[in-house]
Amino acid sequence: MPPVPDAATPADPAQLLSALIRCPSVTPAEGGALALLESVLAPAGFMVSRPVFREAGTPDVENLFATIGSGAPHLVFAGHTDVVPPGDPARWSHGPFAGDIADGFVHGRGAVDMKGGIAAFVAAALGYLADRGGAPSGTISLLITGDEEGPSVNGTVKLLDWAAKNGHRFDAAIVGEPTNPKRLGDAIKVGRRGSLSGRITVFGRQGHVAYPHLAINPIPQLTKLIRRVTAEALDEGSERFDPSNLEFVGLDVDNTAWNVIPAEASARFNIRFNDQWTVATLEAWLAARLDEAAGNEIAYELELMEGASESFLTHSAELIDSLTNAVEAVTGRRPELSTSGGTSDARFIKDYCPVVEFGLVGETMHQVDERAAVEDLVALTAIYRRFLDDWFG
Repeated sequence: MPPVPDAATPADPAQLLSALIRCPSVTPAEGGALALLESVLAPAGFMVSRPVFREAGTPDVENLFATIGSGAPHLVFAGHTDVVPPGDPARWSHGPFAGDIADGFVHGRGAVDMKGGIAAFVAAALGYLADRGGAPSGTISLLITGDEEGPSVNGTVKLLDWAAKNGHRFDAAIVGEPTNPKRLGDAIKVGRRGSLSGRITVFGRQGHVAYPHLAINPIPQLTKLIRRVTAEALDEGSERFDPSNLEFVGLDVDNTAWNVIPAEASARFNIRFNDQWTVATLEAWLAARLDEAAGNEIAYELELMEGASESFLTHSAELIDSLTNAVEAVTGRRPELSTSGGTSDARFIKDYCPVVEFGLVGETMHQVDERAAVEDLVALTAIYRRFLDDWFG
């Protein structure tokens, strides 16, 4: 583990990332990652809290909130130390939790998604504070969860609420997710499409396959409903968003027998939708088409899952311009303002303050041999540092 920097010693982002990777923090395990961050931040003057949140039916999750300074402007950097499972370690060129630094890369699970972003921001913040010789002219906070890759129940949502109840009011936020497709500086995420998951269940009548007239087979009926809701595009996209898309992700029939017509069949789907839709209008759109296809012949149920998120777009010119200028100054590239990709915890933060996302190149995230280029870590640290200088300047 690298030496713990004091208030006057900035961290090396590659060494800090290596140490974070060596903490096996597969969701929901803390794995030592939050303890490591506390050991780095507290000597620099940050007040560190590590609240644990609970909810029935979900694992307990430990989180971290670290803050330094007071008053406005209050900048919060958000991220997660939890990672997805590495799979078979034998398939990795370097151990998934070894944190090896070799051939110009830091190797390991979470290097890109997103311990690298955290390491770069911590290094930038410590450097900024060391050069100032004390707290910022405002407030810097880190809001770090261990539940982003999991159900996202006991993480950022509750940590934001906890922070608000403790008197924290944020003016802007950066989420350090990997946002760049190919090169550092390609893109800043300034919004996200919404996400809605659901299940369509068709109820038939169980029976013997040799006597189909005595049964109602729900499988052909389910396929009829699926064909109807996939027969037309939801939209063609909008000025700032890609087209919405509905994808079926699973078909479920609880039947292991070869001579039994099942009683019911269901299909699971997810919709990624742009600013032309809301959860409510999508539910109405689905219900209308399913009712049309079902008529009086098909008994079905449409169930929408909890945790749906609406689309959002950040409009803060001050936040976007400051980060854009920092990216261009370090990389020479003016980043695209993007809303593509999946969801992130920015969908929760948007309810508290303007939020953008910017981090490493995401090509290897969730893959075997996930890795972050040392050169990119250094550049990302420089970008965050320029942003801090400008934001608090």
